Amino acid sequence: MEAGASRVEVARTFGVSRKTVGEWVRAYRAAGDEALRPKTRGRRPGEQLALSPAQQASVIKTIIAGTPEKHGLPHLLWNRQAVAELVNHRFRILLSVTTVTHYLARWSLIDEDAYLQEMVRHRAAPIVPAQRPFPGHADPRPPGGEVVWLAWTRPRTPPDTGGGPASAGHNLMSGFRNYFGDVHVMSAVSRRGVLHFQAGLGPFDTIRVADFLRRLSTQTGRGLDVVVCRWPAQGRDILRSASEGIPVRFTPPPG
Repeated sequence: MEAGASRVEVARTFGVSRKTVGEWVRAYRAAGDEALRPKTRGRRPGEQLALSPAQQASVIKTIIAGTPEKHGLPHLLWNRQAVAELVNHRFRILLSVTTVTHYLARWSLIDEDAYLQEMVRHRAAPIVPAQRPFPGHADPRPPGGEVVWLAWTRPRTPPDTGGGPASAGHNLMSGFRNYFGDVHVMSAVSRRGVLHFQAGLGPFDTIRVADFLRRLSTQTGRGLDVVVCRWPAQGRDILRSASEGIPVRFTPPPG
């Protein structure tokens, strides 16, 4: 913002709300860099995680239940900051973005190691060759479209270790399949590593995929140049139909 960017532009870049950007700026102007350093949260003796198993389950159910705005949060899609704001609002616990990332991996909602880090950090440039639009369709992507990597996944269920789903080191989703239901996740990450995702019960249909793409385009404020990296074969037609009327181009094209 000191270089001339607007609060809206900064909010889009970092995947946070304009209110959050304003709070960061006020804190910085009042106390400098020190105001923005993550504070260490003290842990009670014997406490291993910031959130109890019950609190983690509550957050997961909230994410599955709908988009952030349904729960009073100023975000069109879930992202790391939205999850942190949900936890702070509900439990008065402050989580850093890094801690939120660890929880998303623990729950298998987002597979950082196998998906986001590999695609974004190591193959960002060569993975996006120029592609022609679908036959019979004009390229709807305006110049300078936002490059994002798109995936449709389901949380994995590792073998039961016998210690229960909330035991140390055991994925919280394991053993909770009947509790949470058949969870599916759509996620998109930009070149800058900004993550947006949406979860729900049962396979996604055309309406839900279109809603995700529309929200993602609105959130970024640009057209989308989408790299499809994980998507079920049976859902390719859904992806193609859902993109109609939305400024998006796919690499590779669905179908």
